[in-house]
Amino acid sequence: MEQSLAHKRALVTGAGKGIGRATAKALLECGAEVIALSRTQSDLDSLVQESPKMLTICVDISDWEATENSLKDIGRIDLLVNNAAVAILQPFLSVTEDAFDKLFDVNVKALLHVSQIIAKGMMCRGEGGSIVNISSQASKCALRDHAVYSSALHTRQHPGEPPLHPLPSIHILLVNVMKCCVISQHVSEYKIRVNAINPTVVMTAMGRIGWSDPAKAAGMLSRIPLHRFAEVEDVVNTIIFLLSDKSAMINGVTLPVDGGFLSS
Repeated sequence: MEQSLAHKRALVTGAGKGIGRATAKALLECGAEVIALSRTQSDLDSLVQESPKMLTICVDISDWEATENSLKDIGRIDLLVNNAAVAILQPFLSVTEDAFDKLFDVNVKALLHVSQIIAKGMMCRGEGGSIVNISSQASKCALRDHAVYSSALHTRQHPGEPPLHPLPSIHILLVNVMKCCVISQHVSEYKIRVNAINPTVVMTAMGRIGWSDPAKAAGMLSRIPLHRFAEVEDVVNTIIFLLSDKSAMINGVTLPVDGGFLSS
């Protein structure tokens, strides 16, 4: 996608692998100055080898204090991609406290925290900005063994929709927190746009491993009208579009990148 993001500074979380890594590289190609954040230094080292202009921050964003220290002097950020997430899939009746805590610490609390820090800077500068949260179709549609994962990802989106999974009290609470602190008219007043995307299965390296079995893939593919899974560039192109001025009047939406899965 031909987009110019010259003179913009972008932060991408979870940039060590997969969608985050590809997004960071695409932003560089669009002319932005990019800061790639990951908890794995070796991933950042290899990313810099591939893209020498890439700036990096190594921090586990589930650690509140460490994140504060790492981002306090980050400087101007115009574009934020909240991509970092963990996936722990367990049947509803077997969900463990540890799995629940890990999912919400990264997929919800850390996203809220990073967004707070960056949005405060955007508001102080008064020059606007764009935030894109990477969610999943699993936040919109019940999938086997995704009870907590789906609820955690649902809160990454614009609020106001009823919970689709168990844990409604937690779910509603977190949606309201996101509404008050980040994804709300509060930041929109400062020309900060916040949107989310909901990809289907994406053919990252891990996606290919997890969905290479035709028998396993068949059931999911049968529910996707385009009869294919998403490639990484399908997701990255959507992220770049939502970050750019070409989507200047798109705000507060959750955009499926799913080949029609959610509409079928």
